[in-house]
Amino acid sequence: MYERKIMLDQAYSRRQFLGLAGGLASIVGLGLVGCGGSGASDAADKGSAAAAESVSGEVTYDGASSFQALVEAAAEKFMDANPDVSVSGSGNGSGKGLTAVAAGTVTIGNSDVFAESKLEADQVKNLVDHEVAVVGMGPVVSKNVKVDDLSLEQLKGIFSGQITNWKEVGGDDATIVVLNRKAGSGTRATFEAAVFGDEAVDFKGDAELDKSGDVQTQIASTDNAISYLDFSHFDDSKFNAVKVEGVEPKSANVTDDSFKIWATEHMYCAKDADEATKAFLEFMLSDDVQGKLVEEQGFIPVSAMKVVKDASGKVSAK
Repeated sequence: MYERKIMLDQAYSRRQFLGLAGGLASIVGLGLVGCGGSGASDAADKGSAAAAESVSGEVTYDGASSFQALVEAAAEKFMDANPDVSVSGSGNGSGKGLTAVAAGTVTIGNSDVFAESKLEADQVKNLVDHEVAVVGMGPVVSKNVKVDDLSLEQLKGIFSGQITNWKEVGGDDATIVVLNRKAGSGTRATFEAAVFGDEAVDFKGDAELDKSGDVQTQIASTDNAISYLDFSHFDDSKFNAVKVEGVEPKSANVTDDSFKIWATEHMYCAKDADEATKAFLEFMLSDDVQGKLVEEQGFIPVSAMKVVKDASGKVSAK
């Protein structure tokens, strides 16, 4: 399990932090909501009373590895501003993150999918969702593979085991090595929803890998392989990203749903979460993160999207 804990030295006041969060809500309409369900205006009002107090405590998370780097980068900035808070966690997949936050073993569950797809209804009702970014995901192939464009139907054939040779999709005569993600992965759930729709899939492929980093490593060292990754883990020095239906896997093509494989990144907490957890989630929606860090880390700000996707997977215009 990968785990990271950082503690830095500088400090902002609670008033400065909450003022920033409240200011952003009025500018970009993100509607900041703390885990207790109170809005940004409430948080700003509390800032006056808490001006002399510093935020302290421990924030823990588990879940999607796809945007773990974004959370880590935000945690560095947050702890810089709040030296009495530690933020640490792991990226063991959306399913594990959601299960952990529902059970109370972590304070935040990071997920590529809505909690409704992984948890029981009585568990979901006790959680608060924070949509912090949007991520595109797409197929990637080994450097020796000559195929650079696949249709959804071809992807369906490959990831169901019906298409087994690259020559069947315009490549060389070579057996396709399918590197899948393990069940519980939000990246896998997003990919399969786009490719298979509601059709059940039980094909494991040649390997089932735990994390996005594992996919990067494995596909870089394996010929004739195919897998899928979020855009932030693309690395054209190690493997090639593939177009889908002739559309390039780029953020600009995700914003209007031209590129079909994408997900909203969620950070869930309990309704009665502690103040440190609430403050960190407010920071994730602040201009420090949404206005700069999200794009620097290879993600799309929610405010840049022209469409939205609901828990059932339905996409509609904003």
